[in-house]
Amino acid sequence: MRCALDIVVLGLSLSSSWGNGHATTFRALLRGVHAAGHRVTFLERDVPWYAARRDLADPDFCDLIFYTSVDELLACHSNRLAAADSVVIGSYVPQGVEVIDAVSRLLPKRLCFYDIDTPVTLSKLSHGDEEYLARRQIPVFDLYFSFSGGGTIARLRQEFGANRPLPLYCAVDLQAYRNSGARTTWDLGYLGTYSPDRQPALERLLIEPARQLPEKRFVVAGPSYPAHIRWPENVERIEHLPPSEHADFYSRQRFTLNVTRSDMIAAGWSPSVRLFEAAACRTPLISDWWQGIESFFPPGEALVIARTGGDVVTALVELDDRRREAIADAAYRRVASAHSAEARARAFVEAVENVPPRGELPATHSMRRLQA
Repeated sequence: MRCALDIVVLGLSLSSSWGNGHATTFRALLRGVHAAGHRVTFLERDVPWYAARRDLADPDFCDLIFYTSVDELLACHSNRLAAADSVVIGSYVPQGVEVIDAVSRLLPKRLCFYDIDTPVTLSKLSHGDEEYLARRQIPVFDLYFSFSGGGTIARLRQEFGANRPLPLYCAVDLQAYRNSGARTTWDLGYLGTYSPDRQPALERLLIEPARQLPEKRFVVAGPSYPAHIRWPENVERIEHLPPSEHADFYSRQRFTLNVTRSDMIAAGWSPSVRLFEAAACRTPLISDWWQGIESFFPPGEALVIARTGGDVVTALVELDDRRREAIADAAYRRVASAHSAEARARAFVEAVENVPPRGELPATHSMRRLQA
């Protein structure tokens, strides 16, 4: 039996899912890691916008500790970070560049980066934007876990100098996401925070079909939508939906819509956690297209591809219950076999265990430092 690992994660947020997809991604992964017998500590920057909207303040699968500054992080947690078997720093951590520099100087046994925003990260770096990660820092990580697979992995290695770039897609907790048995309320629903680059697709694939099908019922859940958006009368709005209510939300839909950010579409191989969540609840999927989607959910078999509003209208009007259930069942089987929290946790732990601790590496590697 392998030894239990002591893993410390510094991430954007675990305690609050408000306005971010990081919390649910970390929750699923770390719950799976804990279930496999490993110890996890999550260090989260205490910021007011998440503090006011926490929906998981006391997780049962890890120690959640808040810090208020980089100085406090070092003063209170340096020993913990240096002693851990692996330290994982996530994307969009406040003062991320300073945090990475500070943690690297502690010479942790293994230092990893989990990029839950890889296409956005690489786009930023290509334009000289180092909001939470500096280009010079990428080669310092022993593992670079990427939200995106496909050609992005080769790009990380060849263009940015990542040592061991690996895809680590989001996953779903099958215990938390299951069909609730609730009666159908909406014909089509969408769950997602407002994003300017997603809005045109939402207009095309949900709002326009809602106008064409006034007898059908639609719903959009998520915060930050501008007041000027004109929602049809048959589109219900929910400002924020905590993860504890996601499963029931999906279960009440005949179909759920997935809309992908433009950077993710350009990169391909970047599945949203919403796809896995809805599939786990056996809700049929309608999604825009991006390269690689067929490896997760074969179109026509496990989901419906919609390039136009007409494609959505056709699905809502012409697909009978038997066909919908067949699509939902195929998607569920895919998720249960390959995209559960347990499956993703196994891949994560195996990747970490395959990297020797820095004390066991050649001196030239273990003495590596960040360049100023």
